[in-house]
Amino acid sequence: MNSLPMAWQTVLLLAASNVFMTFAWYGHLKNLADRPWWTAALVSWGIALFEYLLQVPANRIGFAGGLTLGQLKIIQEVITLAVFVPFAVMFMNQPLKLDYLWAGLCLVGAVYFIFRG
Repeated sequence: MNSLPMAWQTVLLLAASNVFMTFAWYGHLKNLADRPWWTAALVSWGIALFEYLLQVPANRIGFAGGLTLGQLKIIQEVITLAVFVPFAVMFMNQPLKLDYLWAGLCLVGAVYFIFRG
């Protein structure tokens, strides 16, 4: 992975971490709905550990590579929506809504403003 530019390393690690984060935050709603909340919390914490093992190096690599704190945050938000929508539709069987498109367009605006010179 060291042969990839730092920005791409950051994006790929953040994307992978976001998959773990999404399952930690929302997966228990489907898979552990019949269990006590503390069971879901413990399982979610276990999943979140893997999220942090990817997210922390991703942000460190990106920051060392010249990305600003604001840029790192906006990248994370774009990735969050890109991971959440397929998760919601395919894993949680939620309907695909036009609102996801509008939210994505808002994030495009955020990306423009945070990355413009």
